[in-house]
Amino acid sequence: MDRGIDRAEQGAGAEPAEPGRVPLAVVVVDRDGLVSHWSRGARRLFGVPKEEAIGRTALDLLPVSGALPDERDPFGRAADDGLGPGLASSLDGGLSYPAAGRARLTASEDGRIDVLWWAYPLVGPGPERLLVLAADTDGLGGGDGAFERIAPGFALHTDFPGAEELARRLPEILPSMSVGESARIVAQVLELGYPILEFSQNDRVPVTPDWGVARRAERRARRERAARALAAGEPVPQELRDEGEDLEYAAVRERLEFLNEVSGRIGTSLDLSRTIVEVSRAVVPRFTDVAGTYLREQVVAGEGFEDGVPDTTTMWHRVALEHTDEPGRWDDVVPVGEAMPFPAHTPFFQCMTSGEPVLVPRISEEMGHAIAAQFDKRDIRPLITGRSMLVVPLKARNVVLGFMILLRHPERPVFNDMDRVTGAELAARAGLVLDNARMYTFQENVAETLQDSMLPHIPPRMAGCDIATRYLPGTLLGRVGGDWFDAVKLHGGRTALVVGDVMGHGLNSAAMMGQLRTAVQTMAGLDLPPAQLLRNLDDLAQRLGDSYLATCLYAVYDPIAGELHLANAGHIPPVLVRAHDGRSELLDLPTGAPIGVGGVPFEAIRVRVEPGDRLVMCTDGLVEVRGEDIGVGLATLCESAAHPAASMDDACDTIIRALNTRGGRKDDVALLMARLGGIEPDDVAEWRLALDPAEVGRARAAVREQLHDWGLAKLAAPAELMAGELVTNAVRHSHARPVALRLVRGDTLLCEVDDDDHELPTLLHAGPLDEAGRGLRVVSTLSREWGTSRTKAGKTVWFELTLPRR
Repeated sequence: MDRGIDRAEQGAGAEPAEPGRVPLAVVVVDRDGLVSHWSRGARRLFGVPKEEAIGRTALDLLPVSGALPDERDPFGRAADDGLGPGLASSLDGGLSYPAAGRARLTASEDGRIDVLWWAYPLVGPGPERLLVLAADTDGLGGGDGAFERIAPGFALHTDFPGAEELARRLPEILPSMSVGESARIVAQVLELGYPILEFSQNDRVPVTPDWGVARRAERRARRERAARALAAGEPVPQELRDEGEDLEYAAVRERLEFLNEVSGRIGTSLDLSRTIVEVSRAVVPRFTDVAGTYLREQVVAGEGFEDGVPDTTTMWHRVALEHTDEPGRWDDVVPVGEAMPFPAHTPFFQCMTSGEPVLVPRISEEMGHAIAAQFDKRDIRPLITGRSMLVVPLKARNVVLGFMILLRHPERPVFNDMDRVTGAELAARAGLVLDNARMYTFQENVAETLQDSMLPHIPPRMAGCDIATRYLPGTLLGRVGGDWFDAVKLHGGRTALVVGDVMGHGLNSAAMMGQLRTAVQTMAGLDLPPAQLLRNLDDLAQRLGDSYLATCLYAVYDPIAGELHLANAGHIPPVLVRAHDGRSELLDLPTGAPIGVGGVPFEAIRVRVEPGDRLVMCTDGLVEVRGEDIGVGLATLCESAAHPAASMDDACDTIIRALNTRGGRKDDVALLMARLGGIEPDDVAEWRLALDPAEVGRARAAVREQLHDWGLAKLAAPAELMAGELVTNAVRHSHARPVALRLVRGDTLLCEVDDDDHELPTLLHAGPLDEAGRGLRVVSTLSREWGTSRTKAGKTVWFELTLPRR
């Protein structure tokens, strides 16, 4: 719009314009038919100064002499004798569509001017009604090449590249116009397909709209003449009858084109929120000026609901509101997100219960008052009274999911029966798209719920280590996968750390993952060594079927011994970040075959660790990208894992950012990071007790004395009582080896008693006269947590007490 408009403001008609540069006269007509803007180009083209033009009737300044008979316009088309009167009707009538044409104007006493003109109706609350651009045909130069880039066309795309520029320059053409008003007009021009300015490499020139628009205007006038003839009882000429049939055909074709265009613009994704916005924007402003979309509460929540007709208790959420009014006018009165029921006397209730469109040609004062009664302390009547309204149901499979309230400005033609049919078809297509999005959202919620239920909620702090985890789903269509992580508490203050990946996606993989994860938890609780645990897991997978394979990395961290005990079943190796120098390394583990292959041995190794070291375990979805060597991803994992971070969560986020931005990731991701804090030797106390009942008293005294030394005197009484009960049982049931008693001060106070008896004690119901069973009942009652587990030499019985707050 730059140089073309500049020439328009400098004047027109003096020199032939270069191809692509069209001198323009710019005129704005207000709602009373008076000129409110008269550019310098208009002064030079029509010979009237600005001060004489402003405030005068537009028809007085632009008298139309008629079309150019027996000539052809610059585009090679025969002149239509309706084009000249088309400009007159545009200036005099309430034009509600774009128009263009060629006319001969009596602009001065010297003669007449042949002009090309473009009329842009300006819909909205402002005083401006019509924007007219005109150009002298003589000033366009000779030869067909001069009009090479002035061709019929519409700007049908809302992502028109010059929208911002056009909005910025329009106030320069129309100084009385604000930037906000300019943006509104430009949005309307682009959205409605009004003729705008074609962009070439260097110049921007007017684009003539479909000449059929002007012809349709004339046909509408002929149809009105036919209607007046019928009303007066006069015969209707045959040409008017034919014109009516042509108009009906053209109108039907136009509606079908509109519906096809809308169908192509909605349903571009299965995201419910995006679909709602697409449906609302598809009809504004081409079909309506205001579109409010309401959906059932369960649809918005992605839930199912019972079949049946809605009633006055059904809650409807306002999920979208699109309009052509000035910004903010609707926001406070009818905010998006509000939920409400609708009374039985409203047209909205009639629509949602009947499932049929409801047409209100004009909202009367009475109806406006009835509708406004639903809005507490908000007067909606100024927004709706006098407008034409069409309420269309959004249905799918004979179920009403919601409805749309469509309103037209009083200046626009009211909705008619053809609009009702068009609206019903539009709503039917939109309803199916919304239902697809709703069902997908529902299934996605189910899948996410299943995934969340299968992934553990690991506490950030376990014995001797801090833990942080991340899970990232794969593609939007594969939210459920087979990746998992876990952390299992073991006796002796140890923690089992697990990461696994069932090959494949979908509910079947997730179900398999759930079974394997449960099996790992169970076998970890039995304190099976890592290699034996993977051996048993492989046997289980064989029994479950040979349809799935899985990889698994299993590690046991002993904070007292300061070591990791690891075994691998076809999984990518973990990364160990050393605290003393920040160096990271991939641990070299014996890589066994994946779980489910069968008949393959598994080996375990032990790795010494220091307090502050970090262990990073993940699935291959984080490091593997299609078309790239996995070594690149593993190197990036090592580098990002070694990056300093303020917290464990920050460290996980650093890894995710480094590896998740490379593109091409389709698999889901499980990430587990553990900072190995260790337990200091001063926080561990151990005793060996002979198989003598007298050792029970010694054990109690040792526990009491140690807790006083640790400043835990408040725990001394219950701790020595329970320790005495466990030592009594151990001395009674041991065979040869001494009994071991150990206290560990960590996040809790842990007491363990080991003996060489393999029979695990069980909690019994002890009566008043029973001699057995009361010891474990005391332990169960007084302790925070207790348990038993087998060891190579026998068993361990332990309990924990919560440390007092300091």
